[in-house]
Amino acid sequence: MQYIYQNPDWPEFIWDWSTFATQLAATRFRQGHLLGRVVSFGFQARAEASLDALTEEVQKSNEIEGEQLDRAQVRSSIARHLGIDVGALALPDRTVDGVVEMMLDATREFDAPLTTERLFNWHAALFPTGRSGMQPIRVGDWRDDSAGPMQVVSGPIGQKRVHYEAPAAQHINMHMTAFLRWFEDRENCDPLLKAALAHLWFVTIHPFEDGNGRIGRAIAEMALARSEKSPQRFYSMSAQIRKERKTYYNILESTQKGEMDVTLWMIWFLTCLEHAIEEAESVLDVVSTKARFWERLTGVSVNERQRRLLNMMLDGFRGKLTSSKWAIIAKCSQDTAHRDIVDLIEKGALSQDPSGGRSTSYSLHLT
Repeated sequence: MQYIYQNPDWPEFIWDWSTFATQLAATRFRQGHLLGRVVSFGFQARAEASLDALTEEVQKSNEIEGEQLDRAQVRSSIARHLGIDVGALALPDRTVDGVVEMMLDATREFDAPLTTERLFNWHAALFPTGRSGMQPIRVGDWRDDSAGPMQVVSGPIGQKRVHYEAPAAQHINMHMTAFLRWFEDRENCDPLLKAALAHLWFVTIHPFEDGNGRIGRAIAEMALARSEKSPQRFYSMSAQIRKERKTYYNILESTQKGEMDVTLWMIWFLTCLEHAIEEAESVLDVVSTKARFWERLTGVSVNERQRRLLNMMLDGFRGKLTSSKWAIIAKCSQDTAHRDIVDLIEKGALSQDPSGGRSTSYSLHLT
């Protein structure tokens, strides 16, 4: 089996520009339209939209690797690092904080050079205990292949299938030197294609014992932030990759086992980016609705219980809201819940649904 890095022309990637030139232009347009739409938001709404996107990015990037992070902790860590007030915050553990710090460094400091030392710092942040699960690993340094060649495998013991074998450890410095030099040349590639190629190139080298996928996606996010010249993120590529995980691994494997033509990878990446932006448009609809709702209530006094429940409804409360549900969620008495609801109806924030009696329910008053 010959892998792409064993090709004599490596790393001189080639692609057929004509096959995706129209798609590239359309994706750039959608990217610009999304950013233009966000500009019209107020500061708080922009901060909330960015917080949501970064939370998705961190959580889903780990899910791709089969690791579950507590969403509340991820959101809390990001909000704390960015100085965003989102009320009561869950206390994040060291692992969550480390993943968040890596992603924020990649996106907030997108214009700073990507160096070996910076990558080592990201890797150390991902593995603050020096272990991947129960297994000790080399942290903040390239892998050494002391346990054998770096392979991506699946299947039970004795029947494993090797999907990919990375370059030998003694060649990592050479490969990474070439990669980092290319990445820091700002004029050698279209910015969106650079994001696509950077992710492919990095995970092909697979320079660390663990964490290569997450760092590779962080590098892609860094390249996308450079393409937008903005530290704020409003869509999540990792969330979309998580949805398309099987396709992602298939196209990655076929590209790594192919020749130097990466046209199909470029097309896949642009399509995934388009889908991520489409998803972000839907999220921005919710953020915009919330912003207009609270703008309409400017100067209106609401207590903490009311604010919490209204935000839950704005975020997509499932089912019908009744005074009984209000009391349970807000941990208050039925009488207090009823007074809260009546007060919000009088202030124009809620309206009573047509059905009455014991099944009386309430909805947001959005107009």
